[in-house]
Amino acid sequence: MLKNNKQIAITILLLVFVIAFFQLTDSDIYIQSFFYNFESKTWLIDKNEPILKFLFYDGLKNLLLLFGLLIFLSLIFLRKKSLVQEYKKGLIIVLLSAIFVPFMIGSLKAISNTPCPCNIVYFNGTYPDIKVFDSYPKDFIQTSKAKCWPAGHASGGFALMALFFLFKNPINQKLALGAALIVGWSMGTYKMLLGDHFLSHTIITMLMAWLIILLIVKSVEKFERFKLEKSTQIQLF
Repeated sequence: MLKNNKQIAITILLLVFVIAFFQLTDSDIYIQSFFYNFESKTWLIDKNEPILKFLFYDGLKNLLLLFGLLIFLSLIFLRKKSLVQEYKKGLIIVLLSAIFVPFMIGSLKAISNTPCPCNIVYFNGTYPDIKVFDSYPKDFIQTSKAKCWPAGHASGGFALMALFFLFKNPINQKLALGAALIVGWSMGTYKMLLGDHFLSHTIITMLMAWLIILLIVKSVEKFERFKLEKSTQIQLF
């Protein structure tokens, strides 16, 4: 429990630092400029390019949904199998993470009202460069709410970091975490290269996802202890 609390505290501190750093600097604009052609007014990747869109957007998103569905079905219909019993706790953590990480990140996107790179004037859009804690200029007429902070698409990939808690062998844990980071950053980088997200959006999503996963782990372990205490009390009586 102490280790988990320490991880939560460290993640919160990192999250606060990253948000403050990008809020107080123009690093996002500087980095994003490498992905935009100011002469042709085009991004490095066309969002309508079918192969990349399938590989890094539709295909990966559907694959993650299928993965979550398979875990859910395993916990329901194969719950008596020895393998499922052995990894039940980890499977529950992964399933809850697959649900709550995208849900909570998506909920933040819905209320943050922060524009994408492709939306702002600097990159030939119509929105001012507004960061998450900035206010829009009084003379700016906003026709629709911006929903670009944090990075919703990458959240599904970063939710896979919960696989770290599925395995018991340290090597397998590291491999699972590494694979999840590759998936999350592949999805996040794709959206950066076509102008839908800044670097900060992806980093913040990764840290938020890890924080949510740690809180899920803490909740599951607390529930397990509660069940064990209840079972012990029943046996005593």
